[in-house]
Amino acid sequence: MKTIVITGSTDGVGKLAAIQLAKSNHQIILHGRNSEKLKNTISEIKEKTSNNKISGFVSDLSDFNSIEKMIAELSNEFSSIDVLINNAGVFKSSVRQNNDNLDMRFAVNYFAPYLLTTRLLPLLKNSNSSRILNLSSAAQASVSIEALKGNEQISSNEAYAQSKLALTMWSFAFAKANPSITTIAVNPGSLLNTNMVKEAYGHYWSSADKGADILYELAVSEKHQENNGTYFDNDKRTFSNAHNDAYNQEKINQLISETNKILKL
Repeated sequence: MKTIVITGSTDGVGKLAAIQLAKSNHQIILHGRNSEKLKNTISEIKEKTSNNKISGFVSDLSDFNSIEKMIAELSNEFSSIDVLINNAGVFKSSVRQNNDNLDMRFAVNYFAPYLLTTRLLPLLKNSNSSRILNLSSAAQASVSIEALKGNEQISSNEAYAQSKLALTMWSFAFAKANPSITTIAVNPGSLLNTNMVKEAYGHYWSSADKGADILYELAVSEKHQENNGTYFDNDKRTFSNAHNDAYNQEKINQLISETNKILKL
């Protein structure tokens, strides 16, 4: 039995993956922004899977103080984490920037998992064999440091693609710095049938189960233990190469340096 944290798990791919993992009797820690929705999801998953080891925490991932609060609560209740799935993401947002004047896509898709993972590192290290899955995307674009810092306004599409490449670049750096943890960046599949995709594009290509299936496999299958610092492209259904910038050490160093300044780490 593994203790598994999944962000953004009250709907979409995150929720479907949580159900699959709960069916295998793992201890699942859900996360949602809305406490009522989270409570209902916990009840629903318990009922569907006959697994009572389901709990959850509320946090607005665009708000760094809210993330710190969730980390404190989680660390108080659990002594170790075996799998962290940084699944939560945003594409369209009615609010362009968060309280720190950072683009919402960068805040939720990149800064939030970066902060969450860094703070939860002691719990991940308490596991005999921990794993991190960072949800990337087929959409990846070179990161503008000015956009990262909130000084340059770019389109939703551009901000989304840049935030996903930032997450992938950091995944590779984190994997190098933490060889005892298996860290994998994963594109769960393009245009899956989720609320985020339907809001953004109005149509979809594949069932959201396609994304949930690969998250389940990458999270618990023994054969992926050795895949630290890799990128899985579920459109191709294989490990593949990410954007070239993900292998550019100079750009990675600059990204991480600026990120640490912004997050005051």
